[in-house]
This record gives sequence, structure tokens and C-alpha cells, in this order.
Amino acid sequence: MVEKHEKENEARQFMSSVMASMSDVLLVCSPAGRIEEVNRALVKLLRRSEDELRGSALADLLAEDSILPPIKGMPQTQGPICCMEDCEMLLRGADGSIIPVAMNCTPRYDQHGEEVGYVLVGRPIGELRRAYEALHDAHEELKLTQRRLLHSEKMVALGRLVAGVAHELNNPISFVLGNVHALQRYTQRLKTYLDAIHDGADLGAREEMRQKFRIDRILEDIEPLIDGTMEGAERTQSIVEGLKRFSARDAEQTERFDLVGLVAKVVHWVVGSGPEKLEVISHMPEHLPTVGNSGQIQQVVINLLQNALDATAGQVSRVLEISGSVQGKWAVVAFHDNGPGIDPKHQTQLFDPFFTTKPVGKGTGLGLSISYGLVARHGGELSVANHPAGGAVFTLKLPLDAFVE
Repeated sequence: MVEKHEKENEARQFMSSVMASMSDVLLVCSPAGRIEEVNRALVKLLRRSEDELRGSALADLLAEDSILPPIKGMPQTQGPICCMEDCEMLLRGADGSIIPVAMNCTPRYDQHGEEVGYVLVGRPIGELRRAYEALHDAHEELKLTQRRLLHSEKMVALGRLVAGVAHELNNPISFVLGNVHALQRYTQRLKTYLDAIHDGADLGAREEMRQKFRIDRILEDIEPLIDGTMEGAERTQSIVEGLKRFSARDAEQTERFDLVGLVAKVVHWVVGSGPEKLEVISHMPEHLPTVGNSGQIQQVVINLLQNALDATAGQVSRVLEISGSVQGKWAVVAFHDNGPGIDPKHQTQLFDPFFTTKPVGKGTGLGLSISYGLVARHGGELSVANHPAGGAVFTLKLPLDAFVE
């Protein structure tokens, strides 16, 4: 009998030490919601004594705005308490403070399998909530920084277009300006001629003025001049709209566009009209239809072309070969330059943010990283490899749009 009591005492001491060592709060209550046992963590959290807590109603520990009205409103003689998992309970401390706790509740049974109460174990979620809020704020700040970096790199890419676009705009604007000057001269001559007719000039005088002002030639020229002016203005508008679409902050708008036309336009702007010379050999099909944000893909192509210009800077003859094809469900464009290629130890880092092989001040290390992210956002792939014949090959793969002919 003595040995039995010793074992029972040891068991109670063991359970007491376990409960005292727990960092989570624990309380044991009857089916009616009367607290029978608590651990040290709950005493410390609520700043109430064990004697004060034992025998009190669980409902008395809950704050007025607790989300557990079935427990709070339960008569002390009525049960049972519903079981719950990770349910937020708002406990009230001795000083009246509200303490949110993530609580789990399970039934407690006696040696006969009869339900004799409930065990509630939980953890204060104030610190956890603050950690989540801090994590959320950091994530939002990171997304904002990412958008700023993306826009900043886009502006860098836009700057590379300035020389080419200026040349591209100069042609139609000069054409329009020349036509407008011609139309202005023609207008003055026609006005003088019509005023003479209105003033009653005789037939001979009118014929003399007709020959002098070359009225017949003017009438023949007016329609082509107007058509040419309209064409030049529309071309200028098209270039400006393309730049606006490219430089605007992303609205995540998608559209169907032809990758062949987009690449050709960017090549013309960056290489054809730019200050640096690069021979571009094109092996593109008639069309490569895809769907996405054309401004973003335009930025990718600009970065790849600029990368080719940088890679071939030390070559006597600078060559970029652009090849397009359809491979299964992909529209594929490969950019093969005749530069020195990529050091194998750098290939796995090439698309990492801020990684660059260029001298200090010559690159941000963001162009290829952002391009990789933009292509991935379109459900595509951007990869790099060294060509057997020398140089590097950047391969752009975008989902093929089967609905565009």
C-alpha cells in the first residue's frame, strides 16, 4: 500500500513538473466549464494566482468580445463544451488587458472511458500576430521595391532607345513638315488665284495667273501631299504610342501580338538607328503569334540586344544572328552573338539579381534578372548557353497563340 502511494505521488509530481515546464498555457475544466487545474504559463500570462483561477468559471476569463459565445454564455450547470482546434479565444488578464490565445480543446476521460471534462492548451498569438504583420509589411515593401526596380530598369532600357527613336521620328516628322510647307505655299497661290476670280478678272488675266502659279500642278499635288502628310503623322503617332506603351507602369494588360514584328521593330530602334554598329542576320518566319504584355516583352528584347552589343564590343566584326521558330507549343527566338561566350562558372548566376560581369559602373546587374522574371510571368522561359561555334545563345520561349494566324 505504501509503495502504491509513493508511485501515485511520483506520478503526480511528474505531471506537475511537466505542466510547470510547458511554455503553452494549459487549463483543465469540468464539463460545466469550471476550472479544475492550470499551469504556470497561464498563471504568468493572466497574472492571476492558481487559487484564484481554480474553481472559477472559464466564461469569467473570456473578454466581452470573445468569439466563443457558446462557451461564454454556457450555464455553469450545463455542458458540454464543444471541442475546437486552433480557435482564437480572447482571455482577460488581471489588469483588464485582452490577450488573444490560439486554443485547442479536447475531451478528458476517466479510467472507465467516461467524459469527465476538457483540456485546453493554447499559445498567445500576440507575438505571432505581430511577427506576421511585420512579415506582411516587409513583403509589401519588397513588392514595392521590385516594382520600382522594374520601372527603373525599364527607364534604363528606354534610354537605350532614345537615339534610335529620335532618328525614327525624324524621318516622318521631316516628311510631314516638308509637305506642310508645300501646302502652305499652294494655299497662298490658290487664295490669290481665287481672289482674282472673285474680283471679276477677265479670262486672259485668269489664264495668265493659272500658268504663273501652276494651278494645274497644285491641284495634282494636293491629294498626294495630304495622303503623305497623313501617313507621316500616323507613323509618328504609332512610334509615340509604342513608346508610351513601353514606358508606362505595368497594368498587366495582355494582348495578342506578333513576336516577329516586335523583334524587328526593336532591332531597328536599338541597332539600325542607334550609334553602335552591329550586323544583324535574321532567320525569322513570317509570324510568331503570342499573347502577353508587348511592352514587357519589348523590354526583354531590348535587354537581349543590349547584351549582344556589350558582348561583341571587343570584336572586329560584330554579328548577331536572330532565329525564330515554332517548337511544339512554343514561339522561340534565339539570339546568337559572336562574342567570347559565357564563362561556365557564371552561367548559373547570370539571371541572379545584381550579378554582372561588366566593369563597375557599366551595368546594374538587373537587366537579365528582370527579363527572366518577365518571361516567367508570361509562362515562358529564358535560357543561355554557349554555341559550339563560339559566342553565347540566349533563347526566348513564349507560349504560342494558336488563335492568331
